Amino acid sequence: MDSDTIIDHGEPVRQFSVLLPNRVGALAAMVKLLRSLGIEVIGLSVQDSRDATVARLVVSDPDGTEHLFMEKGIPFTTCELIAMRESGPGLLQCLDTLMIAETNIDFAYALMPSPEGRSMLAMHVEDYEFALAVLHQSGFKLMYQEDLSR
Repeated sequence: MDSDTIIDHGEPVRQFSVLLPNRVGALAAMVKLLRSLGIEVIGLSVQDSRDATVARLVVSDPDGTEHLFMEKGIPFTTCELIAMRESGPGLLQCLDTLMIAETNIDFAYALMPSPEGRSMLAMHVEDYEFALAVLHQSGFKLMYQEDLSR
């Protein structure tokens, strides 16, 4: 499979990485700011250090979040994530598929359960388009931003 193959099944799930001061209430203040505009946090991963915290967020409205962060001067970066509902045996099949394709998973974390209560997984991979193509070709049902924006 050619890694230049573009598969367009929807808008990619976007993750925001925000550097927060390591103090009580910093994460809560950011979530409250998002909620003030009706933006919900769908996924969250926090890496803590003594001086600062990196919060990785998947939100219900990435465009609104980007606008808000820019307006408020909150520094952030974004990246695209592979998102899927597969869990249990599906997780191992997914990992095996990516391993056989020789593509690395940089990090992964669970997303908040869907309205139906199903668990979801977000993965950052070294080559988004290639991993997307490999997983689609292998029959995995992937999720896109519109699937997560409730």
